[in-house]
Order: sequence, then structure tokens, then C-alpha cells
Amino acid sequence: MGMFLTGLLAVLNIKTLILMIIGVAVGIIFGSVPGMTATMAVALFIPVTFSMDTIPGMAVMIALYVGGISGGLIPAILLNMPGTPSSIATTFDGYPLTQQGKGGKALGTAVVVSFFGGVISFLILSFASPLLAKIALKFGPFEYFSLMLFALTIIATVTRGSFIMGIVSGLIGMVFTFVGMAPVDGVDRFTFGLYQLKGGFSLLPVLIGLFAVSEIFKAAESGFKEEIQEVPEVSGFGMTFQEIKEQAVNIFRSGVVGTIVGILPGIGGSTASILSYSQAKKASKTPEKFGTGIVDGLIASEAANNGLTGGALVPLLALGIPGDSTTAVLLGALMIQGVQPGPLLFRSNPDVIYGIFGALLIANVIMLLIEFFGIKIFINILKVPKSILLPIVFITCALGAFAVNNTLFDVWVVIIFGILGYVLSKFGIQLAPLIIGFILGPMAEGNLRRALMLSSGSITPMFTKPISLLFVVATVISVGSVIYKSFKNKNKEESNILA
Repeated sequence: MGMFLTGLLAVLNIKTLILMIIGVAVGIIFGSVPGMTATMAVALFIPVTFSMDTIPGMAVMIALYVGGISGGLIPAILLNMPGTPSSIATTFDGYPLTQQGKGGKALGTAVVVSFFGGVISFLILSFASPLLAKIALKFGPFEYFSLMLFALTIIATVTRGSFIMGIVSGLIGMVFTFVGMAPVDGVDRFTFGLYQLKGGFSLLPVLIGLFAVSEIFKAAESGFKEEIQEVPEVSGFGMTFQEIKEQAVNIFRSGVVGTIVGILPGIGGSTASILSYSQAKKASKTPEKFGTGIVDGLIASEAANNGLTGGALVPLLALGIPGDSTTAVLLGALMIQGVQPGPLLFRSNPDVIYGIFGALLIANVIMLLIEFFGIKIFINILKVPKSILLPIVFITCALGAFAVNNTLFDVWVVIIFGILGYVLSKFGIQLAPLIIGFILGPMAEGNLRRALMLSSGSITPMFTKPISLLFVVATVISVGSVIYKSFKNKNKEESNILA
């Protein structure tokens, strides 16, 4: 406790706090522009920390990280365009709430639960980092593949309407992951002689195309008839104390899910929010309302993706292994400061460890205040006529895609997937299962290949390793429950018809 207070006090000075406020604000801006991610914000500001001491420098990096992850909720809720991959699931219920005239409430709710998710991850990070790092080390290729197999059952959970169409959408997403060099052996697949396709399709351009550009095409088709949307009144935090009490289990579960997924290297925030959304829907008494504008789904996504921030720091600090792309940049920032993350860091530099913990807590408080007072500004986006707003959004989407790899090819990917998303929506094919298949497909394939290489082609270890078996059983239960509910609903409909 004494070391934590020391670390907290190292951050609590005027200069560091001002820099953290700027960092969170800049992170929110980067997160709110499709394509401009938290990773980009952190990477661009590393030179700023060169002349700073270790703890203040890392405090600024953490502020940018927290702001960047949280900023994605703004366009996701107001425009149905996820600012970051972590906010994909936020669009599922956030945008329908905006369409119902509850955009202010949705923003307020998302901000509050983002704060709670960050605090939950901070508590877990502070008290259980070494233990959780040891558990994460037990995950091998079979465990990761079983986890991805379980995560793929989310497709059935997020599908609304036809279950078959949801599966088709997920398979379409997985098909696109086969483009480029195969994992492990590096064989070219479906590149058609184009060197740009050797690396496959990057997630961000695909995400921007499917969710942002396709929305622009839909609006263009309607001729921008709804020029100005009604701007709802904004008061308070969007959630009453009673609503927070009612959603306490959902907030806690989602924050924990986000933290746990963040601890596992290479999984990512998009998986965390989608997995949390799936669990919230399964636990709900009214799962049929998910996707139509229910705060439960919004809470699940936002608590999880901010819970990820603390979780991703666990393997970084305890093992020296970055949990995602942003923590990979943070690893570089630490090493530039002369700090080597790993098991010995807790003994050799405890002040740095607890300084980072303190910075995470303070960054979440700053994020809460900035976004709360900024809601009345953000909500004014709805006042801008679509004929002006959407062309600007399209330009920022193109710039964001170009910034990913500094190539025009990614801009064309955005446009192509925007057209694809528009066409698929015309056939009633949902985009959420498609992006889930696209995200999880490569991880499942890569880990399966590595697992089979280690076991000389045998899948037996998948059922003999305890963690792997646990996820296999969870997969069977998840699929079985979906089939049972589908069968039960069908019988219920037939009974109603006969009656």
C-alpha cells in the first residue's frame, strides 16, 4: 500500500497532471476519428517523453492510451461508426439509442461505465498482476485455439433475425482472412500476383469500410432526406444511481471480462467488447432486445473495452510481453526510458510499477470529467446536416486508412469494403457477424496450425489440457443453448399459430 501511495504521489503534481489532461484529451480526439487509433496517439507522442522522468513520461503515455480507447464511443454512438476496433460492439445498441432520441443518455452511460471498467481493471492490475501473468503463461496454441473457437460462437449470439444468415455473414468474414500469406508457413493465398495483398487486409481499413463508408452510401441513397436530427437534452451523467445499482452485475462482469481478455497477448479490444456483449446477452432476461437500443449491451461493450486497458498492462509489466499493439508501443517507451519490463521489474523498479498503476486510475478520472463535460459538445454533431457531415467523415476515413500503412491501397480497401457492406445490407446480411469472423478467423487458424505442429498433427491435447478442455466444454454449452433456444422459440411460434 505504501508503494502504491508513493507511485500515486509521483503522478499527483501540477506539471504531470496538466500533461495527463492534455494526453487524455488528445487520445479522445484520436479515438473519435475513424482510423486514428490509441496506438497512433501513443506512438506520435513518444518523442515528447524523451526529456521527462520515467514516471511522468509513462503517465502521459497511459493518459493517451485511456483517452484513445474511450474516444471511440463518440462516433460509435452518434454515427454508427466505431472510432476504434474496441468500440465495434458499442454500435450495436449505442446507435439505435441515438435513433430513438437518447443519444445524450447513451453517451453519458457509456462514459460512466467506461470509468467503472477502467477502475475494475486498475484494481485487478494492482492486486493480482504477478498471479495473472503466471496464468497467462499457461496459455499455449491449443488453449488459444479453444478460446477462439468459443469466441466464434459469439456469431450466433449477436445475430438478429435469421440464424443461417448470421452464420453466412461470419463465414464471409473468415473467407477474407485467407487472402495473403498463410500463418506459420507463409504460403501466398489468393494474392493474384498483387504484392499489396501479401499482408492480407488490415483490420482498420476493413472496419472503417464496413461500418463507416457503408453508412455514408446508405445516407447518399436516401438523398440526405434527414438533414438535421433532433438533438436531445443532456442532463447529468446519463445514469441515475438506481440504474447503476441495477446494472452493477453487468458492469462488474464486463469489466472483468475485458481485463481477462486484455491479459491474453494478441487477443485485442475488439474481441473483449464482443465477448462481453455476448455474455451480457446470454445473462439477460430480455436477450431479444439486444441490438435494438438497450443500455445493457452498451454497458457491456464500454465496460469491457476500458477494462482492457489495465488487463493489457499485466503481461507488459510482469512478463515484458505486449498484450496488444498499443502496449507494444508502450513497451518501446519504457525501454527508451531505460526500464526493462519483466518479472524482475516488481523488485528492481517498484516505484515505476506503482506510478503506472496510479496513472491508470488518474487517467480514468480525467477521462470521466473530460467526456462528461464534453457530452454537450459531442451531441452537437447531430445538428450538422448530413450533406456536410458525411463528406467530412468520408475524408477522415480515407486519411485514417492511409495512416495505417501509409499506402493508397488501404484507401481502396476502405471503399471496396464500404461497397461490400452496403450490398450485403441490401440482402439482409448483418455486418456484425462478418467482422467477428474477420477478427477471430486468423487467430483461430494461426493457433490451430501451431498447435498441430507441436503435437505432430494430433488434436488430442485439445481435450487433455485442462484450460483447453474448459473452453471446448464452454463452446459446446454455448452452441447447445443457442440451438435449444431456437428450437424452443420455434415451438412457441407454432403453438401460437395453432392457438
